[in-house]
Amino acid sequence: MYSSQEIYQNYITVAGNKTSAPWYKMLILAVFAGAFIAFGAAASTAAYAPLSGGWATVVKSAVFPVGLILVIICGAELFTGNSLLIGPAVGRDIKVTALLKNWGIVYAGNLIGGVLIAVIVVYSGVQTGAVKDACITVAANKCNMNFGIALLRGIPCNMLVCLAVWATMASKSTAGKILALYLPIFAFVACGFEHSVANMYYLTAGLLSGSADGLNVGNALLNCLIPSTLGNITGGAVIALSMHLLYRRKKSEE
Repeated sequence: MYSSQEIYQNYITVAGNKTSAPWYKMLILAVFAGAFIAFGAAASTAAYAPLSGGWATVVKSAVFPVGLILVIICGAELFTGNSLLIGPAVGRDIKVTALLKNWGIVYAGNLIGGVLIAVIVVYSGVQTGAVKDACITVAANKCNMNFGIALLRGIPCNMLVCLAVWATMASKSTAGKILALYLPIFAFVACGFEHSVANMYYLTAGLLSGSADGLNVGNALLNCLIPSTLGNITGGAVIALSMHLLYRRKKSEE
């Protein structure tokens, strides 16, 4: 495996490639990432909906990681994982404007991918009975959170996501990458933390599936998507800046 020092140096190259890619490539890869996360969210909902209690949480958490597995193995662009770009930006290995451009394009692409899959899942009729009810309940619960709660839940979520991405870069094998990311993603789902890109799917699917108290576009944005996004950025920044401080070489050493 690569050491953390080696991972950071390798990530500087990755960051340069991510931020220098043509905008349309960033967008296409981001649409795929949004779709991949949505696949994981849809599959986990279908898997746990008929269950109750602790087993529902275990099954939901066990299935959801398929989304990030596809993102990592297929090389898609995920907004939450790209929070790690903060480290190279602080180290002046990439420009802040390039980071913001990447974030903007990738966030938009993730939203497009998540919404498209939600539309397909809902209108294809595969969600019925308990699965449909679970979809509406999840979205309604997210819409009825308050801003501060969603923000706080977004911080540890992306700390775990960024650590999962970091851990995959330690491995030199595909199997190793999958194993490295699986448990951190399992953990954030089991804990009930808030992932902004997953929320793009959950909220859209719930809004399209039915009605419930508080389930509306305004609450979806103000009580869930916006604060969870800000929390994800904060959590990602904690990991990115920590890795920068720990493993960034001085110019003289380079």
